[in-house]
Amino acid sequence: MPPSFPDAPPPTNSAPGEPRPVPERFIVSRGTLRWDRFMNSAIVFGGIGIIVAVFGIFAFILLEIAPLFQGARVEEKIQIPLSAPKGSLVGLDEWSELPFYFDGGHEVVFQPAKGGPAQRLPTGLPMGTQITAQRHDPLKGRMMIGTSDGRVGFIGISYQSQYQGKGAPIIQPSVKADPLLPLREDPTPAPVVDMDYADAGDKKLFAAIQEIDGQRRLSTMSLRQKKSLMGKGKTEIERRDDLTALLSGVSPKRVLVAGTADSLLVTTDAGEVLYFYRQSSEWQLRQKFQPFDGGPVSGADFLFGQVSLVCYDPTGKVRIFSLFVPEGGSMRLFGLTKEFQPIQGPITYYRASQRNKSFLVGNANECALCYATTASVRRSVKLPFEAVSVAMDAKAEHLGFLDTKGALHLYEVSDPHPEAGLRAFFGQVWYEGFAKPKYEWQSTSGTDDFEPKLSLVPLIIGSLKGTLYAMLFAVPIALLAAIYTSQFLAPQMKRIVKPAMEIMASLPSVVLGFLAALWLAPLIENKVPSILLVILSIPISASILGTLWGRLPILYRNRLPKGTEYLLIAPVMLLLAFLGWQLGPVIERAFFVATMADGSQVADFRLWWPQFTGMPYDQRNCMVVGFMMGFAVIPVVFTIAEDALSNVPPALTSASEALGASRWQVVRTVVLPIASAGIFSALMIGFGRAVGETMIVVMATGNTPVMDEAGRLIFGDLGLGNGNFPLADHWNLFNGMRTLSANIAVELPEAAQGSTHYRTLFLGALVLFAMTFVLNTLAEVLRQKLRDKFKIV
Repeated sequence: MPPSFPDAPPPTNSAPGEPRPVPERFIVSRGTLRWDRFMNSAIVFGGIGIIVAVFGIFAFILLEIAPLFQGARVEEKIQIPLSAPKGSLVGLDEWSELPFYFDGGHEVVFQPAKGGPAQRLPTGLPMGTQITAQRHDPLKGRMMIGTSDGRVGFIGISYQSQYQGKGAPIIQPSVKADPLLPLREDPTPAPVVDMDYADAGDKKLFAAIQEIDGQRRLSTMSLRQKKSLMGKGKTEIERRDDLTALLSGVSPKRVLVAGTADSLLVTTDAGEVLYFYRQSSEWQLRQKFQPFDGGPVSGADFLFGQVSLVCYDPTGKVRIFSLFVPEGGSMRLFGLTKEFQPIQGPITYYRASQRNKSFLVGNANECALCYATTASVRRSVKLPFEAVSVAMDAKAEHLGFLDTKGALHLYEVSDPHPEAGLRAFFGQVWYEGFAKPKYEWQSTSGTDDFEPKLSLVPLIIGSLKGTLYAMLFAVPIALLAAIYTSQFLAPQMKRIVKPAMEIMASLPSVVLGFLAALWLAPLIENKVPSILLVILSIPISASILGTLWGRLPILYRNRLPKGTEYLLIAPVMLLLAFLGWQLGPVIERAFFVATMADGSQVADFRLWWPQFTGMPYDQRNCMVVGFMMGFAVIPVVFTIAEDALSNVPPALTSASEALGASRWQVVRTVVLPIASAGIFSALMIGFGRAVGETMIVVMATGNTPVMDEAGRLIFGDLGLGNGNFPLADHWNLFNGMRTLSANIAVELPEAAQGSTHYRTLFLGALVLFAMTFVLNTLAEVLRQKLRDKFKIV
């Protein structure tokens, strides 16, 4: 009789070769299948949606920053029959709808751009006045004039819009001449060849070049305007000075007065520029320099802000000289800071923008729109006519070229982002007032003549510094804690430690930043030696105690349950850390003594550090950020690394222990290699948490975009450093910083939409995205290699 098997399936009546029917308990219901298909579709759709969203964000950022790298657009708009005589001064109103010319007579002629009869308005000058010099000041809306009898003054030009019905406003010009003032007290005829004027409020200064008996003389006239309860009174002459004796025999060609009304510049026929400064009512020649190494100077004019001088020569060269205090000097002098690509032919005209550091130079056949800060030519235009002079409106949106036939060619200019460019964002730029080129971020200021400083390098360095110090603090603690918790700690304690660390990861960044700024930074400001001793004492004491514990006989070690050794070692470590904290002031008095100005000595690390290293010390510094941002990174790295270590198959660790390996040998040779891919993932996620941190950095570092000498090693300038430790200058632990993410959070809400500042912040976001993308991609490649190398077959 064949044996019976109670668990065997019942016999079926199916014919041989036919498939057996599936038991009912294995048949999936149609609802489950439909739900499974729905979830599969949802997952696929969600994944595609995430990819589309990421690429959409990336495309949006690219669209925002693309205009930053576009050049200027200069196109001819209209030709106006101005009929201006040769040598006339031309100008544009704010809207470029009513250009004018002045030929030195007694009328100013306005010609509507849209056609119509010209308007001739009298200047109001006395009959018989012969004008020998004239200059247009579009910023103040006036013309400076000099006469054949040695007098100077202004012709004011103003506009008023009148609305009639629903049509476009009608612009009505007005002209008014101020009383002329004599430059000299004696009645000797002295025609004015050139002149300039500056009004600094309480200081007003006229400077002029006059020709007397075939010799050119330089004279100045200081003005004073009395003020009363009724407002400003009449302008009176305070004093006159003749500076011809300070010229040292050279003949002046052009004079420029600085906006502060206490200095002036003179170009000479010897190819020199003389810089005069008035101090205690006495004029002195402060500097003499040759812009083109002894070659002739065609002209020189101020940039907007009147801190930089644009010089050009007959060969088309353009150079900028700015005022700054040279290294080792004590007074501001002019120095060469920029040089532009020359244009073909001599430069015959120059116009500076009244809104930024843009300016236009050119000749009869070509003009170049330049931007001074970045030393870039924004647009070069070949002119289809022969240009004699040029005018620029107050908005720098229109150019008016006067040709040899008296017609005015009106060009439209579109250059919304002249201060942008690769050099501005990632290169060293020589800004006004600086003694050398620098990486600098300063997007706004209180004055209109300020030039934006938009270098992203200090922000990149700040991001790298904050991430580096946070990871230096967090990684050793997190990894060692993960190893100990997963491999050595008692299971009952592990059930407490692991959830506690996961709860730490949920702490808001703003709370950590608040604690760092108001509690941690003041606490450790004058306790740096104590902090250093604690940092050194904890790992050293742990290593020594662990080594001693491992050398004890097994009889004594077995008296403590496995995984509870910390009950014996931790109190000793805490005691040594407390002793290190208390010994900090003793170490400070012994080694960190600063010498004061009066010769006294003070034991203060905050004073000793700048004296010894030449680097600054700030209360809110990188050490504070490293501690607090590391505190935010530790739970992230710990949780993921501990999971990777705990998921190593127990069979492998048990086999190693069975072969006689100690617990540490098992961890070092088996657990760590197998879990290396997961540990590396933990480090990368922790890195992403650190590099993208915002609130802790904003609140704990002072949020200052300073770089000191940091970044020179990375960006190409090795230098010699500021103090006794050149390389330490690059990563000063005790100064503030600003990161890319913090900069975006602080400045984006106040940036005007579509402005250069606004788009540059998006560029910073793209740089931050690129940094994390490249590092995460490399990390993923390395993680896959580690996974393949140590995978379990």
